[in-house]
Amino acid sequence: MIIDKKPVSKRTVKEAFSLMATAKSMAELYEDNFKLVSKYVHATSRGHEAIQLAMGMLLRPEDYVFPYYRDDAMLLGMGITPYQLMLQLLAKKDDPFSAGRTYYAHPSLNDPDKPKIPHQSSATGMQAIPATGVGMGIQYKEELSLHEKPKEKPIVVCSLGDASVTEGEVAEAFQMAALKQLPVLYLVQDNDWDISADASETRAQNAAGYIKGFRGITPVSINGSDFLACYFALEEVIKTMRKERKPFLVHAKVPLLNHHTSGVRMEWYRDDLEKAKKSDPYPIFKKQLLEYGFSENQIRQIEAESDEKVRVDYEKALKAPDPTPEDLFTYDFAPTPIVKEQGQKSPANSSRVVMVDCALHAVEELMKAHPECLLYGQDVGKRLGGVFREAATLAEKFGETRVFNTPIQEAFIVGSTVGMSAVGLKPIVEVQFADYIWPGLNQLFTEVSRSYYLSNGKWPVSMILRVPVGAYGSGGPYHSSSVESVVTNIRGIKIAYPSNGADLKGLMKAAYYDPNPVVIFEHKGLYWSKIPGTGYAKSVEPDEQYILPFGKAHLVTETDDATCRHNNTISIITYGMGVHWAMNAAKSFEGLVEIVDLRTLHPLDEGTVLSSVKKNSRCLVVTEEPVDNSFARSLAGMIQEKCFQHLDAPVMTIGSENMPAIPLNSILEQAMLPSIEKVQLKIKELLAY
Repeated sequence: MIIDKKPVSKRTVKEAFSLMATAKSMAELYEDNFKLVSKYVHATSRGHEAIQLAMGMLLRPEDYVFPYYRDDAMLLGMGITPYQLMLQLLAKKDDPFSAGRTYYAHPSLNDPDKPKIPHQSSATGMQAIPATGVGMGIQYKEELSLHEKPKEKPIVVCSLGDASVTEGEVAEAFQMAALKQLPVLYLVQDNDWDISADASETRAQNAAGYIKGFRGITPVSINGSDFLACYFALEEVIKTMRKERKPFLVHAKVPLLNHHTSGVRMEWYRDDLEKAKKSDPYPIFKKQLLEYGFSENQIRQIEAESDEKVRVDYEKALKAPDPTPEDLFTYDFAPTPIVKEQGQKSPANSSRVVMVDCALHAVEELMKAHPECLLYGQDVGKRLGGVFREAATLAEKFGETRVFNTPIQEAFIVGSTVGMSAVGLKPIVEVQFADYIWPGLNQLFTEVSRSYYLSNGKWPVSMILRVPVGAYGSGGPYHSSSVESVVTNIRGIKIAYPSNGADLKGLMKAAYYDPNPVVIFEHKGLYWSKIPGTGYAKSVEPDEQYILPFGKAHLVTETDDATCRHNNTISIITYGMGVHWAMNAAKSFEGLVEIVDLRTLHPLDEGTVLSSVKKNSRCLVVTEEPVDNSFARSLAGMIQEKCFQHLDAPVMTIGSENMPAIPLNSILEQAMLPSIEKVQLKIKELLAY
């Protein structure tokens, strides 16, 4: 790329040096007050200021940026004040990014006059996927003309340390940016250090060499210590991106002149500090100011003003109020407009359809009504329409811009929804089998689930993750797992696990209109009701307006008060396939079994569960998962705790055998799983207690 070096204005140079002096003053103040400010871990940009300031000053309000934890100079360049940064440094209530919930230089911002900063975690490299998701969302909106016309076409900047580029999830982001030609600029600040491991220990080549393996991403290498060189290069890259809509990687060589973090001191392990100081951007920039005609006195005055500003802001930040204990409980979930059941669940003229088609029709109706709705994942595209035909015909009806295949990249599928949601889209994505959700859990946990809470309500992630789950027809150890116990331990997401098509359709609609992330477990053994005894999964299809709120359990069968007074009765609490085992087993105990279908695991309809158990005085929790350390065992513990005085027997559970995996052989699979007969024996045991 040929860089057109137009002169940088004297005003811009002065502003940049003032900000560089400010960043340096902040780092020095933090070190001088180490014992006070290191109560909470922080890092500074010392040594990285030139490249960061050039980047921050060139961004516009229509852009999106994903800084990482050393980027305080970039934030200054974007217009954020030292005082605002210090409020986060000290974890104060008025911290504009997170209200004291997360570390220094972990910004999240949604102000109209500044670039947008969605939330991202401390986990290095994880921001690359959400950032690339923003790029994918911008491209989608441009292709469908859904953008409000901005003055300039937006770009996305993803800031990375050189050590993070070795992360596998960064490679997934690069792959998609290259494949789709997304307007993403990956800014890699290379200071040769991980924490205590240097480049010779951790990488085969630097980022500029590595990116050459991703055809379609243009690499640019610059001296990150030279502000003018950085400004020239980035200005040209950004101008090209706004016009040509393609990805770049800018590799900036910089020194690290401060501690890795306040908790990991450079003097403990660094042997290159004298060498690093020779590349300090600060004296380089001072020399350039002299060449621009600034006098020594003018430079000293700028430095003095910056020092004073930092001192005043620090004193003010120290006096700012801390959060109160009550502040802990805000912004766990964004309010949902779906609080009541709507539409007709069983319209008169509707026919009975299999469960997989109820979901398919729900997605089709949503896509027809909402151009911001799109669907992607492995094999959901036009040729196949999903391995379970759960997306059949959708690509033909809505086009391959809205329904498309991804590579085998579960992390990207899940994490990109953060970026898609940030630009106002509603992605519906899927992992092909629950067994392969594990690579996506990093993004689900670190980026998706915590965004709303840690951004103090600014960035909810509105997405639906479909997960085909459960054992069926000798699927074997890698296509049969139930994983709800792991996922229910991730706070900040809602989880549905329906037992029939009508509920699945209603919950899919509720999930779409919910501004929070939703995981829907769809038991593939119920998709077509091919397993004997699962006819209940096939249902009259609800109408297009039907919506079923989360957190509303259903009494599939009920015991009456008279029976409860004169007989031992039992509540079965279950979900998914467990509902079918329970329904069939209950036929041998007519009138004695009340079955509660949870329908959603979070939020949990605790009221219906406890009311049923108190009424019947006995409880069995039925799950397909192995019981040890499971969601079901946790649910049983909650019931035991809150219904203890009403119980005539211990709360019992039944699930799969506690073995590492479900075997392929059908005899072994049957031995592993619960069954109607096994549930009958457990009911009999509990009624006789």
